[in-house]
Amino acid sequence: MKKENIITLPNPRLRQRSSRVRVVTPEVKNIIKDLTTVALDWEDSRPHEISAAISAVQINHLDRIIIVRSDFDDKAVRDFTALINPEIIKLEGEITEDFEGCLSVPDVYGKVPRYNKARVKAMDVDGNEVRFKADGFLARIIQHEVDHTNGIVFIDRIRDKKDAFYKLDEKGELQPLDYDKDIKNNSILWD
Repeated sequence: MKKENIITLPNPRLRQRSSRVRVVTPEVKNIIKDLTTVALDWEDSRPHEISAAISAVQINHLDRIIIVRSDFDDKAVRDFTALINPEIIKLEGEITEDFEGCLSVPDVYGKVPRYNKARVKAMDVDGNEVRFKADGFLARIIQHEVDHTNGIVFIDRIRDKKDAFYKLDEKGELQPLDYDKDIKNNSILWD
């Protein structure tokens, strides 16, 4: 699969809840493989960004499957961890605002409030239950992707929409967007 297979707003599938995966089948493993190739293809086209994670709904599969990059700091490390039926058991710590982007919301970034710690339960590719604690950026990523499985896109979480949207310039620096001009009446972002 290629980056062109990523569905973007206003595609209504992004607003639907995904279904639980009952058994890890060859089809589920193929979805995980497709997620990885799409994420890497997208990343290869973006000099200033990494593909931190992606969910199955973003390639038009309404299954509760996500993949998360194994190393956020080294773009040369191209491994991902698959989480099937990921659930946030508990959110902890402080709520902090930080920048998020999304492969399904092209070229728009926003300041999103999220908890900085999360306890997570999921199934691995062998069907085994896994539980772990996520802190910082990983906690943010997990919350973002679990939102996708529930039909929520990051822009839905932004509280103060007036000064919260950005785009990347040619140097990879975030620049503010004009809410009234660029965002407010953008039918691509809002249904």
